[in-house]
Parts: sequence; structure tokens; C-alpha cells
Amino acid sequence: MKRLNDFLAGVPMTIVGGVFLVASLILMLMKIEVPVDPAWVSVIICGIPLLYLAIWRIINNKGMSKISSALLISIAMIAAIAIGDLFAAGEVAFIMAIGAILEEKTAERSKKGLKELISLAPQQGRRINNGNEEMINAEEIKVGYILRVLPGETIPVDGKIISGDTSVDQAIMTGESLPVDKEVGDSVFCGTINRFGAIDMEATNVGEDSSLQKLIRMVRDAENKQAPIQRIADKWATWLVPVALLIAIVTYFVTQDIVRGVTVLVVFCPCALVLATPTAIMAAIGQATKHGVVIKSGEALEKMGKVDTIAFDKTGTLTFGELEVSDTISFSKELDENELLALVASAESRSEHPLGKAIVAHAKGKNLVLKDAERFRMEAGKGIYADVSDRNLFCGSEKYLKENGIDIPQQVSDTLDTLRNQGKASILAAADGLCVGVVGLSDVLRSTANEMVAELNEMGTQTVLLTGDNRRTADYFAKQVGITSVRAELLPEEKVQNIVQLQQDGESVCMIGDGVNDAPALKTASVGVAMGAMGSDIAVEAAEIALMSDDISKIPYLKRLSNATVRTIKFSISLSLFINFVAILMSFRGWLTPTTGALVHNAGSIFVVLIAALLYDRKFD
Repeated sequence: MKRLNDFLAGVPMTIVGGVFLVASLILMLMKIEVPVDPAWVSVIICGIPLLYLAIWRIINNKGMSKISSALLISIAMIAAIAIGDLFAAGEVAFIMAIGAILEEKTAERSKKGLKELISLAPQQGRRINNGNEEMINAEEIKVGYILRVLPGETIPVDGKIISGDTSVDQAIMTGESLPVDKEVGDSVFCGTINRFGAIDMEATNVGEDSSLQKLIRMVRDAENKQAPIQRIADKWATWLVPVALLIAIVTYFVTQDIVRGVTVLVVFCPCALVLATPTAIMAAIGQATKHGVVIKSGEALEKMGKVDTIAFDKTGTLTFGELEVSDTISFSKELDENELLALVASAESRSEHPLGKAIVAHAKGKNLVLKDAERFRMEAGKGIYADVSDRNLFCGSEKYLKENGIDIPQQVSDTLDTLRNQGKASILAAADGLCVGVVGLSDVLRSTANEMVAELNEMGTQTVLLTGDNRRTADYFAKQVGITSVRAELLPEEKVQNIVQLQQDGESVCMIGDGVNDAPALKTASVGVAMGAMGSDIAVEAAEIALMSDDISKIPYLKRLSNATVRTIKFSISLSLFINFVAILMSFRGWLTPTTGALVHNAGSIFVVLIAALLYDRKFD
């Protein structure tokens, strides 16, 4: 029976039903009588799937959910047949079939991104085993395997490059249009395409743990969750069915006209109410997927549309989360900036500290020659000592230099204060007992952060900075991007407390973060948005929305898309109820027949579905 139902509900048979319905209309207009009305074909083809669905829900659904819009349409179709209006019966069934096809096609279109992701999942990888290459299936690859990827091949799993340089097309993961240069030590992701050079890589995340499979799972999860508005629409549809039957019965007894009662049944169907909402949700999720934004549920999309406050973490969200040298200031006439930088980088070349590594990387990036560091030692949390070119070097904090008998002049203290007020970390350098300079390091602000905050402010959305950084650093970066509300030096639980406080003040809060420490706040907020490309797995799992390209300029786009989706849903519901109300009055007065009533109501349903479908291609940038 299910196979027959699927066959009849398909596009080809629905077209056949439409052809016979048109034939019935022509014969009716020309007043030509035939032994068998062609509308019977439409009733059979389009009506059987409808009746099957109504019966299936009665048998399998629980409680009031047994009563559905399919049941109401089936009753209306049977009533129309009973009074001899075969065209009305066929028309009701046919237009509902068209509506169902439109919903299915819109859903398929919105799932296009997911299908492309699945199709891009690599099937094989080139394993290097004892110096020999062998092709193995992707599911056989294990963590630690050494793989070779040639130009033009798809990277089979997540991993780190151990040999070779290349450029990788990461569009499927991040939406970036240009290939990204990769070298030894860089991470590469499953499903991305190696464009130019051959590389050897070590597998780090394989199978279901790979970035591509995680993305596929998130998109699948998004399709399986309904928004509260959608559930409300389903509930309304359940209650409208008995109301329709009651009004139809009352109409019959008041007017003593069975045709008017049947017409009420035909026009009362809540198909627009039911169809438009899931179509809008799916179209919006599909639209977001195209732009590198994964929305895990319709509920998250709806809640994002109601958000009036967005709270940002700083490191890794407004900034890249990677310190870079921003200032090199010499206090010695014997050393210019490059000489000072080369000296400090030489001393730090054996350091494992992130600040030291950043200084060494910056010096190498400027092609400075580094000298060997001898007698190297490090004191955790303070600084390092090394001999470089027969000079005794101390590099570290102000306190560390003072502990080693080095005087800190007022000029140096003033410079340190200036750097601190700019939210920068500082490494003082002393050579042979004298403070010779300071290297300032700063997290790098994302270039789009300022414009993003300005757009949100224009939209009437409040912005807040919630960060664990010190007050000076937080204030400096907040000022750079235009955020006026700053809450700094927060532990993870304090971030949660701040979000709860905002919610208690009547705000609907969206939290945007990237780290493990942001996960509790992401869960607590009305909506959590994670920086998906570089953010931790825990943050991505905790959040309801993920920015796969780490592009925070997508936040205003996401807000506009969510706002438009909620408006579309509310408009669809309002339009559906308005059409029902007007059509019922017209049916009661006898101005509509079952035939014209079906045309008015179901044409309105298709119109509502088409409005929702337009979300998929609408421009929100």
C-alpha cells in the first residue's frame, strides 16, 4: 500500500491527475455530459495518498494528534463526492497534492548543501606504509596513519601536514573562495581539496570524528528538529479540524443547505498554516548552510529572530586568538628595532612559551638572522636567561628583571603602562645589566569586527563583551569595535551568571564564543553561536548555531535571516487564518461553492508556501 501511495503521490501521477481535472473543468464549462466524469481519475490519484495519510495518523499518532489536516481534507473530499461535486473533490485533492510536492521540493532544495557535503565525503586515501604507497578505503584509515595527498585529490580525513607545502580549497568547510596556503604543522580538513603541491599528513580525526562528518551530522540534526512556532501550527491544525466540523454542521442546520456545509469543510482546511512554517524553516536553514552557517534546529532559528542582546567572548571570537608582535621599542642607542628584535628572538629561540614563540616567528618572518642561545634557562611565569653573542640577556616581566638586579627607568615604566592600556602583553629585554628595550604583543582584532558591531547597533541589537581578560585589555578591544558594555575578568561560571542576569532583566541573549570555557555560557544563553572552524569541539557541540568559516561578519546576516524567517512564519499564519475567516463567511452566505471554495483556499495555501520558499534565495548580505 505504501508503494502504491508513493507512486500516486509522485510528480508524474500528480500531473496526470491535473490533466484529467482540467478535462473535467472543460466538459463542465461546455456543459457536455459524459458517462464517467474525468475528475474521478484526479480523486483516485490524488485522493488515495491523502486518505492513506489521514488513516495512518489515526492509527499511529497519539491523542489529539490523530486529528490532522489530512483528515479534514479527506472528509471534505468525501462530502463533495456525496453531493455529486466530483470536480470539487478532485480539486481539493489535487491542490493539496501540489502543495505537498512544493513542500517536498523546497525541502529538497534546502537540503542541497547537505547532499553536496555527503557526495564530497572521500572514499579512499593514499597510505604510506614502510615507504610504499597503497590505496585504502577511507573507513579503514586510523589515527596516526601517514597519508599522501597529491594535487587535485580530496583530503580523506582531518590531519596535520608533516611534509610538503600546498594550497587547499576549503570552500566546503569555510566558504572561502580562495585556496589557503598550508605548510608543515598546519591542519587540513576532511573533504577539502588539495590544489597544488603534494603533501604527506598524519591523520588526527577519522571517520565520524572528522570535521566533514561532524558538519553533516549538524545539518542532519537541524532537519530533524522543529521550531516552537512549527509545533504551535501543528497543534492549531489539530484543534481546527473539530472546529471546522462544528461550523459545517451549524451552517447546514442554519441554512438547510448541505452544499454550504460542505463548502465550509473545503475552505476550513489549515493546510497553509501547516505547510508554510516547516517550509520557511527548511528554506532558511538551507540558505544559511550555503553561507557557511550551520543552524542545528528550527528552534534556534526562531529564537535568534527574537534576540535583542548579543554577548561576545573576546579571544578567538572578536580576535583571532593568536598573539603577534605589535611593537618593538629600543631604549638603547646601540640597537635599532630590528637588532633588538633579533637579539630577543635569539634568546627566546629555545623557549616553549607562546610569547617567546610569537617573537621568534615574527623575527623569522622579517628574515632576521638569529644567533645561537647558550646557557639557556627559564623560570616559569617570569622569563628566560640566555647568552647570545657574548651578551647576558634577561627577557621577561618587570618583576623578573628587578629580581635580577636590573634597574627599570621611568621611561620604561611609562612605555609599559602605555602598552598595558592598549591591551598588549610586554616582554622586557635587558643586556649586560641594562634594560635595552621592550617587545609588545597583541591579539589581532578581526578586520570585520568593527563593521559587524556597527551593523548590529543599527539593527537595534545591544552588544556586550564577556571576557576572562583583564579590564584594561577588555576595555581596549571593546573600544576598538564599538562595544560599550564590558564585563571583564570573568570565570566560566561568572559568564553564565552574567547571561542569567541579562535574561532576568528581560533580555533575549545570544552568546558567541569559541573555547571550552565558553560552553556553559553557550548552553545557558537563549541561543549559542560557536566559531566552528577553529573553535573547540565542545563549544561547537554546546552551541545551537556554528559559523564554519569563523567569519563574525555573518552575525548580522544570521540576525537578518532569523528576523525574516520569523516574520515570514507569522505572516503565513496570519494570512492562512485570514483566508479561512473570509472563505467561511463567503461559504455561509452561499457565495462560494465547494469548487470555488477549494480554488480560493488551496490557491492561498500554495501562495503561502511559495512566499516561504523565497527565503532560500533572498539576499541578506
